[in-house]
Amino acid sequence: MDMHYVPEEVERAELVVETSPVWELILGISGFTYKQLRHTFELDQVWSDAKITPSLLTDLQTIQQTNVWHGLIMLQDKLSANAVQQFSNDMKELSNQSFYEVMLPYKSRKEETLRMQAVDSLAARENYASCFSNHDFLEGYVEALCQYSRVELMDLFESVLFGWEELVVTEPEWSEWLQLLKQEQDQHKQLVEANLEESIERITGVRYLPEPGVWTIKLIPHVSYRPWILEKRSAETKLFFYPLSEDYFREKGKPSSELVRGHKALGDDVRLQLLYQLYVGPASLAELSERFKMSKTTLHHQLSLLKAAKFVKADKGVYSANPTKIDLFSEKLEQFLGEVK
Repeated sequence: MDMHYVPEEVERAELVVETSPVWELILGISGFTYKQLRHTFELDQVWSDAKITPSLLTDLQTIQQTNVWHGLIMLQDKLSANAVQQFSNDMKELSNQSFYEVMLPYKSRKEETLRMQAVDSLAARENYASCFSNHDFLEGYVEALCQYSRVELMDLFESVLFGWEELVVTEPEWSEWLQLLKQEQDQHKQLVEANLEESIERITGVRYLPEPGVWTIKLIPHVSYRPWILEKRSAETKLFFYPLSEDYFREKGKPSSELVRGHKALGDDVRLQLLYQLYVGPASLAELSERFKMSKTTLHHQLSLLKAAKFVKADKGVYSANPTKIDLFSEKLEQFLGEVK
C-alpha cells in the first residue's frame, strides 16, 4: 500500500530580546542583596556609597534573608511591565491562584503536580519546599512564601521597587543605560536565524540545550548585574540575563572594566596558584581547601573573583579552568594597546 507522508511543521521556541527599566531595577536589587557575591559586581562600590534610606535598607535586608528577589523576576516575566507603577497595578490584579502559580519555582515535570497543589494549599506549599532541599536558596525562598502572606509580599515588592527606583534614577548614568539597553534590543529585534541555539550563544555567550516544555526564550541585557550571566526558568519560559557588551561603554585609551577585572583577578599569588591547579584538572571546593590548607570561605571568595573574570567555570560544585576566555583576555589586552598605533 502506498503511503503519502506529509511532514508536519516542528514547533520551536520563540526567541525574544526584552528590556525594561523594571528589569534593570529588579536586577540591581538582586545584585545588591546577593551577599556572597556582591563584592564581584561592578556596581558594588556605587551601592556602598549610595545614600540608602532606612526603610529601603530594611526592605533590602528582608529580600536578602528570604531570597524573594526570585519572585520579583518571576512576576516581571509574567507581567512584562515597563514602569514600576504598571508592575504594581498588574501584580495586584492577579488572582491568588495566578500569583502563587507565578511565584512558586518550577522544579521539573515530575514535580509539577506538587507545584500546582502548592498553589492553593499552604500545607502543600510547605511540603513543596522540601523538593529544593539541595538547592542553595530555593528551599528558603518557598518557605518564605509560606511565612509571608500574599499582601505582605506585594507590599514588600511595591515598596522596594519604588525605593530602589528613587535611589538609582538620580544617577547620571541611568538614562544612558536605558538608551543603550534599548539599542541592544533593537539590534536583535528580528532574530531570524534558523538555528536558535546559535543565536543564543552569539548574543549571550551561553551554550543552550533545548529543554522540554520551554516555549519562550527571553534574552534580557543588563547593566546592573554585570559582569554575571543569570539563568532562570518558569514552567514554559527560559530567561537569560546577559551583561551589555563593553563596546557600548568604552572610550579609546580607557581600559574596559573586563580588562581591569581580569588583571585584578590575576594580580594575586593565591588566585594564580588556583588557576594553575585548575589547569591541571577540575577540583571541588573541598579538594581545593585540603590542597591549599585554606578555609572554604576564603577559597570561595578567591574563586568568585576568577569566575567573575570568566577565567574559571563551576558545574555542580566542581571548578575548572576556562582556557578560551583566558586566550580572549590576552587578545583584548593586545587590542587595547594596539589602539596607540
